[in-house]
Amino acid sequence: MNKRYNLTMMSILAIFLIAMDQITKYIIVKTMKIGDSISVIGDILEITSHRNHGAAWGMLQNQMTFFYIITVIVLVAIAFFYYKEAMFNPIMQLGLTLIFAGAIGNFIDRLLRGNVVDFIDTKIINYDFPIFNVADSCLTIGVIVLLYDMLFNQKEEKRNGNI
Repeated sequence: MNKRYNLTMMSILAIFLIAMDQITKYIIVKTMKIGDSISVIGDILEITSHRNHGAAWGMLQNQMTFFYIITVIVLVAIAFFYYKEAMFNPIMQLGLTLIFAGAIGNFIDRLLRGNVVDFIDTKIINYDFPIFNVADSCLTIGVIVLLYDMLFNQKEEKRNGNI
């Protein structure tokens, strides 16, 4: 597959995901008060307007300067890794693109709002999972894709005698 084609497709995917993240957050901010909930599937899935001033699960509350610095470092590292290691690996490209889009989505929130808008509220087997957003989903799925790729490629390389 052509390098330019892959980069173009991954760029379009990243732009689409960032747009979906920001559009959904805009709708939540404009139509719901913080704490309001709308049931989607009973109490299993709700849309709940929430603001997070920290990282995942509310860690590192009100450390915006830290998040700005870390996000820029992560974005530069992803770009570098994409060009150095993932150029011929579509699965790795997908994982990095998802992580990049998720990081940008939450970075925009922190820059513009001083917090991250979360709204997807789930209960899984009586566990009230922390409220999250589209960007968080991208980050999580991107990490899972990269882990899968690393495990799969490592097995493949061992099988082919390259390690």
